Amino acid sequence: MKIPAGHHTVIPYLMLENASDFLTFAQEVFQAKLSHVSLHDDKLVRHAELVIGDSTIMACNARDQWKAQPGQLFIYVEDADASFQTALDHGALTVMELSDQPYGRTCGVKDPCGNTWWITSVK
Repeated sequence: MKIPAGHHTVIPYLMLENASDFLTFAQEVFQAKLSHVSLHDDKLVRHAELVIGDSTIMACNARDQWKAQPGQLFIYVEDADASFQTALDHGALTVMELSDQPYGRTCGVKDPCGNTWWITSVK
């Protein structure tokens, strides 16, 4: 099986009401790198790819034939407290307060596009 460089066997693909906002949020909060973006004639996102660490996330704007389908994403970060605050500063809403769990320091936020991010750091 051939898989393009930078991709994995399974990659989340999010269809969103405003994919551009998602791209900005992920770049500003999680230091995502935009590796590809193509736009429709109306300037909405046809297809975009973000890289966070060693993972790729694909996203596009919802259309009449493909309705919005925000997702849930689990992400490991260096400092859950700092990432939580940065996410809130960029318009996210808390869905689970910061807490210490057996698997790490964790919290949950909903980004402005409706995706839930489960943010965790391991000490």
